[in-house]
Amino acid sequence: MIDMNNVSGKSLAEMSEDDLKAWFDARFSENMARQESSRTPRLSIMVTKGTLDWAYPPFIIASTAAALGWEATLFFTFYGLGLLKKDLNPNISPLGNPAMPMKMPFGPQWFQGIEWNMPNLLMAGVPGFEGLATKLMKMTVKNHGVATIPELRDLCIDAEVNMVACQMTVDLFGWKKEDFIPEISEWAGAASYIANAQGADITLFV
Repeated sequence: MIDMNNVSGKSLAEMSEDDLKAWFDARFSENMARQESSRTPRLSIMVTKGTLDWAYPPFIIASTAAALGWEATLFFTFYGLGLLKKDLNPNISPLGNPAMPMKMPFGPQWFQGIEWNMPNLLMAGVPGFEGLATKLMKMTVKNHGVATIPELRDLCIDAEVNMVACQMTVDLFGWKKEDFIPEISEWAGAASYIANAQGADITLFV
C-alpha cells in the first residue's frame, strides 16, 4: 500500500492508475481546503433606498461583516446615495408600507405595546405625518439604545467598509461631489458593481 502523504517522483511512476487518481484527489482537496481557509469572504450590497428604516439593514449588515473579518462593499445608487451626504438626516416614510405599524415610544408599557395600523389615506392626507413618524421612530431607537444612522455609518467607515457611490446617480440628480463625505472609496457605475458582486460570497439588494 502506497503512503499518499510521502510520495516521490519515483513512486508516482510506480503507481497504478487507481492510486494516481486517489493521490491526485487527496492533494487537490488539501490544496483547496488550504486556499479556502486563507481566503477572505466578501459581501456586496446594493443600497437603493435612503429612508430611515431602509438605512439600517445595509449599515448593520456591512459593519457586522467587517467585524467578522469579511471584506464588505456598499454600492449606493439612486435614493440610497443620499445616505453618503455630509448632511445625513434621513426620514421615515410609512406611506405604502402597510407592514409597518406605528408604536408610541412614551407612556406605560401596555400603551407602548399597541400597534397603530394607520391607513395610507391618512398618512398621505395629514400634513407633517412623515415628520411625526420620523420623530417617533427616533425616540424609539433612542429608548432601546440602538445606534443612529450617522453612528452606524461612522462605524462602517472605521471598519473600512468600501463605500462606493454611483456616478450616474450624481449626474442624474445634479448633485455635487462636495456634498458627500470624503470617505467614499470610489465613484463608479454598474460595471464596477457587477465586477464586485460577481466575486462576492453574499450579494444583497436593499
